[in-house]
Amino acid sequence: MGPSCCLAVLTDATGLWLRPTPIPGPGPALLVREGSGRGPDRGTVPARGQRTAAARRAALLRSLWRTAGDGGKSLSLGVLSLCVLSLGVLLLAAAAPEAAGSPPSCEAVRKVFQLRQLGPLRGIPESPRAGVDLQVCTSKNPTCCTKKMEERYQAAAKQDVEQVLQTSSATLKFLISRNAAAFQETFEMLIRLAENYTSTLFCNAYRNMAAEATARVQEFFTDVGLFIFGTDISTEESVNRFFDTLFPVIYNHVINPGLTDISLEYAECLRMARRDIKPFGNIPRKAIGQMGRSLLPSRTFLQALNLGIEVINTTDHLHFSKDCSRALLRMQYCPHCQGLTLSKPCMGYCLNIMRGCLANIAEVDLHWRGYIQSLEELSSAMSGTYDIEHVLLNFHSLVNDALVQAHINGPELSEQVNKVCGPPVRKPMQSPGCSLDQNKDNQGLKMFSRDSEEALANRRKEFISQLWLYRAFYGGLADQLCGNELAAADGLPCWNGDDVVRSYTHRVVGSGIKAQSANPEVKVKGTDPAISQIIDKLKHVIQLLQGKSFPKYDKWDHQQTGSGGGVDEQISGDCDDEDGCRGSGNGEVKRVLKITDYIVDFGITGELI
Repeated sequence: MGPSCCLAVLTDATGLWLRPTPIPGPGPALLVREGSGRGPDRGTVPARGQRTAAARRAALLRSLWRTAGDGGKSLSLGVLSLCVLSLGVLLLAAAAPEAAGSPPSCEAVRKVFQLRQLGPLRGIPESPRAGVDLQVCTSKNPTCCTKKMEERYQAAAKQDVEQVLQTSSATLKFLISRNAAAFQETFEMLIRLAENYTSTLFCNAYRNMAAEATARVQEFFTDVGLFIFGTDISTEESVNRFFDTLFPVIYNHVINPGLTDISLEYAECLRMARRDIKPFGNIPRKAIGQMGRSLLPSRTFLQALNLGIEVINTTDHLHFSKDCSRALLRMQYCPHCQGLTLSKPCMGYCLNIMRGCLANIAEVDLHWRGYIQSLEELSSAMSGTYDIEHVLLNFHSLVNDALVQAHINGPELSEQVNKVCGPPVRKPMQSPGCSLDQNKDNQGLKMFSRDSEEALANRRKEFISQLWLYRAFYGGLADQLCGNELAAADGLPCWNGDDVVRSYTHRVVGSGIKAQSANPEVKVKGTDPAISQIIDKLKHVIQLLQGKSFPKYDKWDHQQTGSGGGVDEQISGDCDDEDGCRGSGNGEVKRVLKITDYIVDFGITGELI
């Protein structure tokens, strides 16, 4: 078999018409692809029984080896080599993509559009067309986009940025919301614990009046909880109301006990006279000061954490202006219209667009830094007399001191009461005794103590140290999004809004609204009302955190029981003689009872009747 035979074999196996092409030097002609006589120029054979490219290649190899196996009689080694070389050329041509002259396709664009679930495929061009109706993704070249696709791309671009915003803030939001819930739960448990300690005091030391007294205790700590969690009530009024309602109970069972209880009318007279008679000395005033110093900062701390969550929710769902939406579309999806579905924007181009779109968010940066700084300062100050744990868990000690003082001054108080309310009027019934299930309640409270591995102050300190890492979050948000999510890596070809280039050549502007006047990609007009509102809230809570809306109390001396050290009206109202501000009893220093303590020291072990 000679070269003509090899030509026939190649033609038969590949379905291609070949022509001999002379090459310099001795030897046979080189075979070059001429086209298929069995179908279109694309090299496909639409006729019935057409074999695939792989089948043709296999048949060709079998033919060549059959010919070579003829002992060299029909085909010399040189001719076989030529056939194999020619076959390689043909196979490379068959494996190559469609010829450059083939019509371009929008298939890649359609696939991405479908994968992103941006809408139905009907109406999407199968091949590029003139984009005369496009408003943003305009190009001199044919495009794979329609006006309807452009609208869907614009909505997708805004959604994409919202998603990366929410992803970037997710850890911060979780940090604040988790700790807000944890602190609220801790405060709730502290209130229950303090209420139990105080009720247990009456059950252990004043059992005959425990039922009446524990009802007053429950009312008081209900007010404490309402105040800490945001209800607009006065801590001063709550403390005064507690001691007002406690006085008739103490008078009936400690100061002037009788066989039966005093009448309701007489009890009301005693309640009204408590602030004039001052049976508890300076204790109510001391309790007002301590509650004011601890409850309001704790309430403000919780409010600040909830505001932090609100700030993040607001910035996560930012309203994008029309100009920003068009810029996001141009950056994210306009390259798709030219078939560049894998391209990413240049870093400088991305920064200009994101700094323009997030210009209002960047204005939050200064106030966010102040917010975290003020939270840290308040957290540090919430120790000692500011420590809610100390104040609540030692409230029973103040109550105990008040009862002891009333018992000691009993005869004098009886004379004062007789002058104001007359001799006691009693009713023919006796108060029930203690009904508190101490074993059940104490077990639950002890379990809480064991599970509390850290003191409240340490928990606050740990939270603030974690939050401090996010103090520059809003100032560098645009840079973070471009660097981590949106832009192409340095040195790689990238999209500049018009074409794929090596680098972005326009000026890159800074962050904030003022810097956007020179932004070549986005025009920023005015401030976002939602962002302005959240900034105002941050300013207000910073004032609260810094103590500008409540007093900077002096450190309270546990042995100080005389007058001095005014209490701001917002916390405790005007302090006058009726509030017992002139009292000067000898206060007893009680040990600080922390959550991790298991034993309650009530100071009194026997009943006073």
